Amino acid sequence: MTLFKRTIYLCMLVLLSSTFVNAEIMEGGKTVPSFAQDATSIRYTYETQLYTLPAFKSGHYGLRMYRQTMDPKYTAAIWSDMARVASRLNQFSSEVHTPEQIQAYAKKRLSTYIDDMDERSVLRYNATKVMPEYLYLGVDLLGSMARADEYGLKHKNDKQLREIIRRYDFKKYATDPAMIKAWAAQLANQVYWLRQLGEQDVVNEFVDAFRLTYPDAQDEQLSDQQFGNKIYGLTHILLADSQYYQHPIKESDHQWIYDYLRKNADTILKRAKEDIIAEVGITFLLAGLEDDPVVYKTQKHIQNAINREKNMVPSTSNSINLKEGEHRNVLAIMLLDWQTPNAAPTIQNQPQIFISKPYGLVKK
Repeated sequence: MTLFKRTIYLCMLVLLSSTFVNAEIMEGGKTVPSFAQDATSIRYTYETQLYTLPAFKSGHYGLRMYRQTMDPKYTAAIWSDMARVASRLNQFSSEVHTPEQIQAYAKKRLSTYIDDMDERSVLRYNATKVMPEYLYLGVDLLGSMARADEYGLKHKNDKQLREIIRRYDFKKYATDPAMIKAWAAQLANQVYWLRQLGEQDVVNEFVDAFRLTYPDAQDEQLSDQQFGNKIYGLTHILLADSQYYQHPIKESDHQWIYDYLRKNADTILKRAKEDIIAEVGITFLLAGLEDDPVVYKTQKHIQNAINREKNMVPSTSNSINLKEGEHRNVLAIMLLDWQTPNAAPTIQNQPQIFISKPYGLVKK
């Protein structure tokens, strides 16, 4: 063997050994998968059964994975999400737009919480029964309009839908302590959606009210559910600012949140559910803080939570229901194998996805 060939051979051995080390890690004398390998296993579990899920779930998964990978294989899931958005906006513009129709719709939505006795449902029912229109405006209408906007689209009756939004002062919902205790993450999403749509901007008012509702000194007095609601609200302020994995964010813009998450990371790992823990790690990745110890702690926690027989992260009750676990598991994939944010898909930059738009949606 010539010196040149020997050198090439040795280089190949080094590369192969490096690949092996990156793929598998020794812990306590045992070889365990890398974070990326586990993400691949969970991805396989979901992507071999993705279209058995409802459109909301498959769309949620596909959109997030597309924003991470820009892989066109997620196009069908994104289209189903567009169809869901169009259907909702079509319904609202034609059937649910007068104050009387909105109240009837909202009260029907509210009634679904009456028989649920878990802490979250009770809080949501009691807070929202005095302002049931929130379920129409915040939970349903704003989310659909904002998603269409992210795609570079709008509903053909966009003017009518915006007039509906302007009937209500969203500050009423976003600054109410009982509403924050019931809907912290959702309110964080909604105030950013309003800003995104160029409507009422109450982001700062919400953040101020949130901090007053959940002073850090009172964390120990919170139930696990309310502690989780607080952390969920914090992560969604950051995720909403990124427009849901589309843009990097600056730590300095939210210094108080990052300081809090660092200081309380170990408590969060003990008290919060896995989807919230995954979001904590992702918020650091969005800010370019890959080397922060919080990232590794959350990754290791999620890896340890994986059910290796089913290749997915189960619920706190050990459920392995594919539909119910979609949110938790797509977050696990992103945390364990983070790629990069992408402002996509849009009709301007990925027109091939939008060749056939669902009825009701038009280009902005």
